[in-house]
Amino acid sequence: MFKKLNSYIFLLFFSILVNASNDEKNSLIEIYDSPYDTNLINIVIKDNIDIGGKVTSAGSLALKDNIAANDAFIIAKLKRANYHILGKANLSEWANFRSDDSVSGWSSVGGQTKHFIDDAYNPCGSSSGSAVAVSMGIVDIAIGTETNGSISCPSSVNGIVGMKPTTGLVSRAGIIPISSSQDTAGPMGATVDIVAKTLEVISGYDENDPATSLIPTNFDFSFSNATKNISLKGVRLGLLDSKNLNPQVIELHKKLKEIVNSLGGEVILINDDRDYPGEAESYVLLYEFRVGLEEYLKNANSSMKKLTDIIDFNNANKDIVMPYFGQNIFYNSIESTSYLKYIWSKYKIYNSYKSTKDLIDKYDLDAFIGLTRGPAWKINYDGGDYIAMYNSLEFSSGGYAAHNGMPHITIPYFEINKFPVGISIIGDRWTDKAIIGYASAIEKSRYNLDTQ
Repeated sequence: MFKKLNSYIFLLFFSILVNASNDEKNSLIEIYDSPYDTNLINIVIKDNIDIGGKVTSAGSLALKDNIAANDAFIIAKLKRANYHILGKANLSEWANFRSDDSVSGWSSVGGQTKHFIDDAYNPCGSSSGSAVAVSMGIVDIAIGTETNGSISCPSSVNGIVGMKPTTGLVSRAGIIPISSSQDTAGPMGATVDIVAKTLEVISGYDENDPATSLIPTNFDFSFSNATKNISLKGVRLGLLDSKNLNPQVIELHKKLKEIVNSLGGEVILINDDRDYPGEAESYVLLYEFRVGLEEYLKNANSSMKKLTDIIDFNNANKDIVMPYFGQNIFYNSIESTSYLKYIWSKYKIYNSYKSTKDLIDKYDLDAFIGLTRGPAWKINYDGGDYIAMYNSLEFSSGGYAAHNGMPHITIPYFEINKFPVGISIIGDRWTDKAIIGYASAIEKSRYNLDTQ
């Protein structure tokens, strides 16, 4: 039986590679027909988002038969707004939520997505294909998803703009979930302007996603209006003291302050004494993953209906599915069933958000600013990302934004050893338009755009 199944998987895998053969960096799993109407905007969609009549695999061969019956809420909105779905983007399998030893950008369906500059380097995950498709010029805009870092990291290391909205601004209906508390979809594009315009399209209330009911009644969705900003006059941006003494980081922090000052803003150095709730965040994700996934699978066309079904499939096809890393996160999710521990973990996350709000109030900040994360690292299949990054220059700005549901935009600006390093701007919940404006002003300063 499994020999026959493995033969089918090989043919599927081969056909996918053929379909995406013009993509030298392996960013796409599948390419659809080109549009006849040149007025349409080509867009690439991460392959954990449902497109009616197409397979949604999350990069997993276990979901090879998961042909979506309907468009995800955001896909329907994109189509109505004259976006043409060019294809599906490769991703880190299961959005990097299968193993602690995973390799970003690799999936058993799409293989390894490569960094747009150097094939030996990792494009970061899990929205790796979305980022590389933009950085290679295949499209100017793509959709990614983020639970913690999966939009900001690939955007930063591939030199594009990435926007993780406030959690609840964009519906997750029709997207394979990790966490109802942290998941969001967001645009990844060549400029702040196209990211802002696309966010306008995909945002809004959806009765099938309760998180969208939290959108303020007076919320201003006109994000593209903010891209006219050319100044940061009067804006106070908090730079968290990372205690990173690397000379390159110190120099870039100095330049960042100079950029903000030149635009009329002010950078305030913040002594960050918050305690990152890593254990609590991990448990929330593990607890919510199985519940959310099985709710999605219940109504899906896939033969997989339980997380245990997927575990069994992976074990039966481990040579293809698990050549580099296993599925310990899946096992951990199965075992994470304590509701009391879940509630306690959610309380810790709540306290984390409160401590972040306290910093905003204490220093009278409009937003936080910082370097998004370190440059790309070499791909390493022997130990995964953690081993690969051990000797790399590693720092990160987005963890608190992820578990606190705060908006986070990253824009390309610096380089370290030829590889891009983005600038992050993180605001309080529902300040998406404001931080887009700040990002736009900084973007213009980089390219010396004519703003007159």
